[in-house]
Amino acid sequence: MKQTLNINLSTQIRMTPQLQHAIKLLQMSTLDLREEIQENLENNPLLEVEENLRQTEEASPPAETQKEADSIVDLSLQPDQMENEATDKALEEHQVTEKLENPLSEELPLDTTWEDTYQSAQQSTKEKSENLNNQEYLTNNSSEETLQDYLIWQLNLAPLAREDKIVGLTLIDSIDSNGFLTVELPELLETINIEEDSSEVSIDILENILGVIQDFDPTGVGARNLTECLLLQLREIEAPEDLHKCCEDIITNHLQKLAGNDYENIKKSLGTPDPLLKRALLLIRSLNPKPGSIISPRETDYVYPDVVVRKITNNWIVELNSDVLPKVRINSLYEGLSKKSTDKSEKAYLKEHLQEAKWFIKSLQTRHETLLKVASAIVEVQKEFLDFGPEHMKPLILSDVAQRTELHESTISRITNRKYLSTPRGVFELKYFFSSHLGTASGGEISSTAIRALIKKLTDEEDQTKPLSDSKIAAILLERDVKIARRTIAKYRESLGIPSSSERKKYLK
Repeated sequence: MKQTLNINLSTQIRMTPQLQHAIKLLQMSTLDLREEIQENLENNPLLEVEENLRQTEEASPPAETQKEADSIVDLSLQPDQMENEATDKALEEHQVTEKLENPLSEELPLDTTWEDTYQSAQQSTKEKSENLNNQEYLTNNSSEETLQDYLIWQLNLAPLAREDKIVGLTLIDSIDSNGFLTVELPELLETINIEEDSSEVSIDILENILGVIQDFDPTGVGARNLTECLLLQLREIEAPEDLHKCCEDIITNHLQKLAGNDYENIKKSLGTPDPLLKRALLLIRSLNPKPGSIISPRETDYVYPDVVVRKITNNWIVELNSDVLPKVRINSLYEGLSKKSTDKSEKAYLKEHLQEAKWFIKSLQTRHETLLKVASAIVEVQKEFLDFGPEHMKPLILSDVAQRTELHESTISRITNRKYLSTPRGVFELKYFFSSHLGTASGGEISSTAIRALIKKLTDEEDQTKPLSDSKIAAILLERDVKIARRTIAKYRESLGIPSSSERKKYLK
């Protein structure tokens, strides 16, 4: 077999660690990037925050300035006074030198007593204890109270025996965040009686303790179903007897019809006059079907906009939000040591971290430039949205922005993921501005986001006693040069959380 030596020329794409890290930074959200920056600041001594450095420089005056201040002579003093001050200063220096040269005596006079020291230490400890108590109080107040905490607090104030309060705690543990009892009483009774060292609890005792909890605030808590919840709230409302009876009849026997807005059948079944029925329906509407939601804490999601757009002299200006991320730069002191150090290991360590710091800063700059370029392209296309609202959103896909920015579509997808744009109309994710298009009757194009906005606007402005059907909405949009099928209207309506026309119909205005 003959051996030969050949030269082949080929092109390959290899992902270097630096490129991988840059791509990773592209798709990070603001919060993730802040954590990444903080981690690099802790691990790399050649990185520093620019703001902290500036504050340090402003806080401490330069050494030369301090020397100049020390060398200034008070010219307002007379020559005799200046000579006397010089003599006093020399005498003081001589006394200090003499004290330092003399050996220390075994017993030093103390300008204090044991009682002073003890009282001082005791006072310091007392102050620390008070500070800790105050801090604990503030910490406890800062936590949000749950529904269970609120009910347990009321249970402790209730005039019940200790055994009954233990049963009450079991009932409260079975109440969900909406205020409903999620476990059947026989099942709870079986669980309570299985526990050791507990007296036998009957179903009547359990019912009575549940009745006590149902009197707690918020009204309607501890109900086993929606009917009981509404009746508990209705019991606390002062109203005429006929109105009370009408509301009880509707809640007890016609709750499903009420949910389906079937007011005609309710009217036929009750046989009540229209004025009384209207008052009853208004009163039932004022009740809360989820009373526990008033107390249950809700987590708040905070969004930090990455880009800010403002209108200045009829032009939309796009800027990066510089307040959400710290400004990072290379420490000049360590950078100089990396060049002057004579220790090989020290020099290698500094050079390695210096290179990593440069790569990291360059990756951050690339991310910021890419984000600004993509956001500017999106704003350029969606100017009418910023001026007139969602009904004027233009169709936009990734390839359109890629052509405008000369970037790859995958880069556009990464940089728009979990990035937010602050506008005068609110804060939106960059992906919100991307949408498919539908054809118009005249041959043009319209964004699906604009169609959704039009559907929402039509349903918001409709007559609630005669809501618009999907076919009617399609006919109205066709009059506005938007050709769209009824099924597409239904799909968009459901995505917006808008009920059907039968569910939107209101008996009362």
